Amino acid sequence: MSHEVTSSADNPFRSEPSERDQAPQYVLPLVVHIEKAAPPARTDALETAARAVLVMLSDERSLGDGEWAEAVRDWEDARIRKVVRRARGAEWRRAGALPGITVSGKSAELRVFPPVPLDGWPKDLAKLQVSGTDLDDPEPPVAADPALPVLWLNPGLDMSAVKEMAQTGHAAQLAWWELPDEERAAWRDSGFALAVRTADPARWDELTSSGLPLVRDAGFTEIAPGSCTVVADHPALR
Repeated sequence: MSHEVTSSADNPFRSEPSERDQAPQYVLPLVVHIEKAAPPARTDALETAARAVLVMLSDERSLGDGEWAEAVRDWEDARIRKVVRRARGAEWRRAGALPGITVSGKSAELRVFPPVPLDGWPKDLAKLQVSGTDLDDPEPPVAADPALPVLWLNPGLDMSAVKEMAQTGHAAQLAWWELPDEERAAWRDSGFALAVRTADPARWDELTSSGLPLVRDAGFTEIAPGSCTVVADHPALR
């Protein structure tokens, strides 16, 4: 059985909420490679998911007249839905044969695919599951480099690893939309260097009132609608 974890955030740059809901709905599929014997570290998986979204957005096939551009535009004109599933063994190899981009972290490996209609998943992705994606960090993450973009998680929410992967992807996308072209190019040239950390409760209150990009989840799964999940603290937006 596939336990669906659909994560959706409002798109504040494209259209009014009612227009987004009435538009055809697309989803960005992400598949994380998790072998039972060697699962990735949780924070590395979150950071790799965020970078994968940015790689997809900046890829030449997603821009202009690229082969994925129309699907990306249709996806961005509705709600920015993302679904993360896991694959291992032959499942991962089949996923790798589909059009998409594989992004690697220190221990994590994740493949992002061009947006598809909400009910139009490719067969080899549709049968993948979310179960088996409970990830942990072997050691607590070190403090984030203040010079890097940091995606700060809400310390008051309890989310699964796949839910947090989608949320950090949302946050990275919101930051990308707000950046001027020069800063986008610099971030891309860095390999989309970033960190994901859980904010201190006092710091979270400050972040949510800072005017930085803030993800409010649609509440389809796990958390209440309108929950603030991640703040994207990019140095160029401070």
